[in-house]
Amino acid sequence: MLSIHTDEHFMRQALLLAERAYEEGEVPIGAVVVSQYQIIGKGYNQVERLQDPSAHAEMLAITAACEYLGSKYLSGCSLYVSIEPCLMCAGAIRWAQLSRLVYGAHEPKYGFSRLEAGVLHPKTRVTAGLMAQECGAIMKQFFQQKRNNSL
Repeated sequence: MLSIHTDEHFMRQALLLAERAYEEGEVPIGAVVVSQYQIIGKGYNQVERLQDPSAHAEMLAITAACEYLGSKYLSGCSLYVSIEPCLMCAGAIRWAQLSRLVYGAHEPKYGFSRLEAGVLHPKTRVTAGLMAQECGAIMKQFFQQKRNNSL
């Protein structure tokens, strides 16, 4: 029997949101915040739609989860995101005091881990590379399509 209480289940939910971003012409990144096996916040990149450079999937998911809980802190919560967060999003993860960050593919150009090792809250546990191939594939496809359309 398939359990919905697994890291893979929640990452698949983030990937569904990444697909929605892709369909809308946004960089395909999706994120969900989970508390006690329930999704309490979700988001996908909406930078182009909102004309807001801070409208990253993680930021929108964190905002939704904080609103849901009525708190600026998300201790006890996990954030699942299809791609490694950027430094801006890592800062928000720190300030929200998320207990856990789970991300799919590494982001070698803008990912937080290449810039600053201690940017996350000291208590935040990180699981990197979950379903990395699937998470990275949608990004590669998106940017390949962008390159082909610009020729």
